[in-house]
Amino acid sequence: MARNSTATRALLLKAATDEFAQHGIAGARVDRIAAAAGYNKNMLYVHFGSKDALFDIVFEAAVAEIVDAVPFTADDLPGYAGRLFDFHFSHPQLMRLARWHSLERGVANADLAAIAKANSAKSKALAAAQAAGAVRAELPPGLLITLVVSMATAWSEGTPEPVTTAGRAAVTARRKAVVQAVEQLTTSRS
Repeated sequence: MARNSTATRALLLKAATDEFAQHGIAGARVDRIAAAAGYNKNMLYVHFGSKDALFDIVFEAAVAEIVDAVPFTADDLPGYAGRLFDFHFSHPQLMRLARWHSLERGVANADLAAIAKANSAKSKALAAAQAAGAVRAELPPGLLITLVVSMATAWSEGTPEPVTTAGRAAVTARRKAVVQAVEQLTTSRS
């Protein structure tokens, strides 16, 4: 029974991730999620309680996936930006989920434990790298992280000119531009 329950949850979560990435919270339909998973909508309520609760679980899983897949390297912010660019290019639906979360939940609800923990660790590591002289110290760690992430995701899904619609040469050029911009922003000028 537990195996079926776990499999059911996994199928519902996969279907919900696709639905929320495509339509957001308000536009997502429980019926479509259930049908895509091969269950009736009652199973969704049994496992998750509500559509809003399901979105929260889906979004927290997306945040955890990004944090786990793209390790932060305070002493190599250009490399981190390049890896983050690559990850978002390969996983466009995660960026769409983030955009929907921002649009529909707003900044006030963005203080998820996973985000707060990751940002705290990044800020501490970056402050140490700045103190050691590995990274320019003109900008506070939190602001610098925001700028690096913003540059790395500038052409992601959900922006006016997403990188996923560009040809391979354009993607390579944009990635190179991101890495170079972060390098100029973060490395000491001797």
